[in-house]
Amino acid sequence: MPHTTNILAVDDEPVFRFLLERHLREIGYNVLTASDGLQALEILERQTIDLVLSDLVMPRMDGLQLIGMVQKLYPATPVIVITAHGSVESAVEAMRRGAYDYLEKPYNPEDLRITIQRALDYQRVVQENEQIKGLLTERYTFQSVVTVNPAMKQVLELASRVAAARQTTVAIYGESGSGKEVLARAIHFAGNGLPAEFVAVNCAAIPEHLMESELFGHVRGAFTGADRDREGKFSLARKGTILLDEIGDMPLPLQAKLLRVLQERVYEKIGSNTPIPVTCRVIVATNRSLADLVAAGRFREDLYHRVNVFPLTIPPLSQRKDDIPILCGHILEQLRQHLGKPLPGISQQAMDLMLEYRWPGNVRELRNCLERAAILTDNELIRPVHLGLAGAAPEAVQGAGVDAGATDTSRVSYQLTLPVEELSLDALNEQILGITLERCGGNKSRASQLLKVNRKAFYRS
Repeated sequence: MPHTTNILAVDDEPVFRFLLERHLREIGYNVLTASDGLQALEILERQTIDLVLSDLVMPRMDGLQLIGMVQKLYPATPVIVITAHGSVESAVEAMRRGAYDYLEKPYNPEDLRITIQRALDYQRVVQENEQIKGLLTERYTFQSVVTVNPAMKQVLELASRVAAARQTTVAIYGESGSGKEVLARAIHFAGNGLPAEFVAVNCAAIPEHLMESELFGHVRGAFTGADRDREGKFSLARKGTILLDEIGDMPLPLQAKLLRVLQERVYEKIGSNTPIPVTCRVIVATNRSLADLVAAGRFREDLYHRVNVFPLTIPPLSQRKDDIPILCGHILEQLRQHLGKPLPGISQQAMDLMLEYRWPGNVRELRNCLERAAILTDNELIRPVHLGLAGAAPEAVQGAGVDAGATDTSRVSYQLTLPVEELSLDALNEQILGITLERCGGNKSRASQLLKVNRKAFYRS
């Protein structure tokens, strides 16, 4: 335990302040004390404080006012409330205002040690991730979602408006791969002034018997196998955002509990009766119609109305094909950095093919397709044969080693192997014949059809 960690203990009772200071020093912390909020602020102004422990009821400036000032002036400094037994509601209010956690008097020294360590660990992770999150903020902004499509632009406009309303639940609809999580992250980063956690939960991937613990956590001994306390996703997302992806797959019994959480803005760990306030933004996402699920009896109608406060529907890529060229350019730029290859671009034949394709996997499929093509190319334009879109490609693309672009003689390009000054007309014709034959996999009939020459010309070359 670092001895340079400074903790400020704030309480108006001298005896309690003395005992608290002694316990903290025994653990190994450097301790400063204050009798009320005003004195605490004076110490914070002249001394670096890593964590504040504060009572709630104090003269001049109480604990709630102190929390507000610490949040405003020293937002990276966590505050833990120590309150008298029976004042749990006040402690919950303190957490709503920004306190990290709370303990009841008389506190258990081991609980105090663990709570402080968690708060300091959280502070350290926040500080270490601040730079990374700055990069993520740049990546997941509304400006980073490239589009020229009017419908998609309207979605981004609506999303930017709701970003500031952190208490409003947002429902994002869209096909798989359309970018629901990307949009959720953009809302998160636009609406959080400080680095805050973004926690994504795939409701379809978690077994039903584990989902409640996954979301809300549990206390030791809550059920067989619960040998230690466990933090849930709502706890990890404190002051940030929790994304409940594929919420349509959430079991009905858990839907009732989620409804209570959204209505009352509190939850309880399994095995505990202590209410914990919800301090995070809630975003839900689904690739299905929740209204249809309600009609089928598979989704609670009251929960539907609770999560569908601000719906956003991302149009599928098949309905915004005008975005494909600009998305390709954006993805290729990322792949250039990722693969360390020049990737000069995409041939017109390949672009035409992508514009004709339906893209059932949406932007995710487009990205995967281009990454595969970028790996297969060797400092050349991406051609249809590199795309691997067998379901949409013409017959020439599906033939192994055959360039679909070669079906159009107006778009065939060649790279000469000899300097122009050394080429005669015969030498030029010979090179064109050789390159075309190679691109056609040695198929002389196909090469002769492509160049509209007699098949015998390839025997003379």
